[in-house]
Amino acid sequence: MRVTVNGVSLFVEVFGHKLAPDGPQVIERPTVILLHGGPTDHDHVRRSAHRLAEVAQVVVYDHRGCGRSEHGDPALWTLDQWGDDVRGLCEVLGITSPIVLGTSFGGFVAQSYAIRHPGHAARLGFLVTGARQNLDWSVEGFRKQGGDEAAAAFRAFGEDPTLETLPVYLQTCRAAYNVQRTVDAAAAQRTLANVPLILEFFRQSYQTPFDFRPGLAAVTAPVLIVGGDEDPILPPAFQDEIEAALIAAPKTRVRFAKAGHQLDVDVPDAYDEVLRRFVLGES
Repeated sequence: MRVTVNGVSLFVEVFGHKLAPDGPQVIERPTVILLHGGPTDHDHVRRSAHRLAEVAQVVVYDHRGCGRSEHGDPALWTLDQWGDDVRGLCEVLGITSPIVLGTSFGGFVAQSYAIRHPGHAARLGFLVTGARQNLDWSVEGFRKQGGDEAAAAFRAFGEDPTLETLPVYLQTCRAAYNVQRTVDAAAAQRTLANVPLILEFFRQSYQTPFDFRPGLAAVTAPVLIVGGDEDPILPPAFQDEIEAALIAAPKTRVRFAKAGHQLDVDVPDAYDEVLRRFVLGES
């Protein structure tokens, strides 16, 4: 379905029941907003959405400018606006006290939302993400996982995101995102990518960098922090910074020793269980 949020039409899908039948009664389930990464579209979080729908109502959508959502004004392709859109979507759909889980780029959006709209979320998940970008850390992550060629390709793209450096980065680095060293060709083909947005986001990230660490100090909702020890682009040092910055929030940190950036590929069952327990308030 499509809903208008803050002046743009967003493509939204909902998985699972809010009111689940249980014999002669119904049980109210929590509502999860699952924020995709990329920035591309929500296809890669679809598996997690289906699994979480066993215990919650799960809302997924394409961020403005991404996937099947309206692009809108490119000047509003910003983390501030994407964070505000999370709150705006909740207002349009009548969602209160959501559990907001953001993966990778979606984790940046989740942090923006949490800082700009304090007290709105019941719980927050910052998954394979960081409080800021650090090009050198990511370059070394790709060197560890993919060698000097991968490190050079990512540095070239990070320093100058263009139509020339993007395909080299993708071709050289994509397999390093999971420990299986595989690329799902079918998933890559069906993923919708707004290339100008991708280039602009990375340009903003490294040339006018954001840093959520000061704002995270005021977050009080329970937070789940998850990462993979073999993640090339956002290795554990990024999650260390999030954990250190959350001085007022109850927090749970989970590290997967034999996993990269794509936890649903490397450790799918264990990752599902961590998310499920957090949503149910068991961790």
